[in-house]
Amino acid sequence: MSGSDREDGSDAVPEGWPVALRGVTESVVTTLGPNDRWNVAALGLHAPDDPDEPVTARTYGRTRTWRNFAERGGGVVQFTTDPRTFVDAALTVREVDEPVLPTADAWVEVTVEEVGSETDDDTTIRTWALDPVEGAVVRERVPTVNRGFGAVVDATVAASRLGVPGFDTDELLDRLRYFADVVERCGGPAEREAFAAIDEVTGWRERADER
Repeated sequence: MSGSDREDGSDAVPEGWPVALRGVTESVVTTLGPNDRWNVAALGLHAPDDPDEPVTARTYGRTRTWRNFAERGGGVVQFTTDPRTFVDAALTVREVDEPVLPTADAWVEVTVEEVGSETDDDTTIRTWALDPVEGAVVRERVPTVNRGFGAVVDATVAASRLGVPGFDTDELLDRLRYFADVVERCGGPAEREAFAAIDEVTGWRERADER
């Protein structure tokens, strides 16, 4: 069964994908740029409600991922539990020589097709249908739950919206304070290192102190 949750409540694996998806699954995508290097970025994967529909993703504005999707027609979607990889992907400009990252637990090469477009506060949001070509599971892990990891991922979303029109800065800073506290209390060394990178890249703590 694919495209929706199984009757036993477990997640479904869409046809051609190496892992199960539900709701919006956070991933990292590498796309080939005009300099023949692979740009690393965060990408939310929207699982389809109908098994006959494709997995979709959105790009916001004129990003490198948008450009490379449009010009190259695809990329390599990757799944990782390394919080530092998420921070690098979401908040920094990172380019690598190989499409599959060392921290990837699974990957899938996809072709993409733009299937929708809308504008919100002068930002063009494009929806892409992702069609898997080939993929692999690199390593299997026993699932564990760590609130620190989830806080890092959510913090990258809040941090990436700082200074973006339409988002309240005070509210975003409040979220970052909360996520920082969760990481300090619940995270391990990797989560704390990842959050330190958020601090360094965005300087949000200094902005918070000024308010």
